[in-house]
Amino acid sequence: MAGGLAIKAEFVIVMGVSGSGKTAVAKGLASIMNGVWLDADDYHPPQNVENMRNGIPLDDEMRWPWLASLGAAAKEVAHGIESNHVSPKIFIACSALKRRYRDFLRDHMAPVTFVFLDGSREVIRSRLDRRVGHFMPPGLLDSQLADLEPLGPDETSVTVSIDAPIEAVVSTAAARLAAGEIDSPSTKTHNTAGKPVTQGEDR
Repeated sequence: MAGGLAIKAEFVIVMGVSGSGKTAVAKGLASIMNGVWLDADDYHPPQNVENMRNGIPLDDEMRWPWLASLGAAAKEVAHGIESNHVSPKIFIACSALKRRYRDFLRDHMAPVTFVFLDGSREVIRSRLDRRVGHFMPPGLLDSQLADLEPLGPDETSVTVSIDAPIEAVVSTAAARLAAGEIDSPSTKTHNTAGKPVTQGEDR
């Protein structure tokens, strides 16, 4: 929990579906904003990786242990850099697709800002088709889009379009984070990743 931290670490979770550029953006933000970064993919249990490699979508039961490991790792990193940083910035590449996943992560890392990488299905699919060496097959994109829940008006977030070179995406996200330019509630009512916004039990 955040109360257990002796420092005021600032957590930024770069979120979105597979292929949106989370790892590159988190790494880029850490570089230009003097922080450290983590890739949530590194904390998947071996069975999760095997399931995805075989085209099996992850369900909640599969994701909870992964999120718990990620939360523990983030707190460990925050404690580890306490002596060198007054207010360490930790950037995490993590899909964080569902509201309940984001609530769980908030309980383990606070304060946290979500950077949502927004793009059309066509753009993301084309990137997945070109990607090599990753265990996540392009065929699982639609299952991730189905799981993706729009950020709520009470969630601190910055939405950045990925329809630009990665350097521009990083630069835009960094500028908005530095200026404290978070999304307005109206921004979050727009469609995300080519899917209609749904509410309540339909999410």
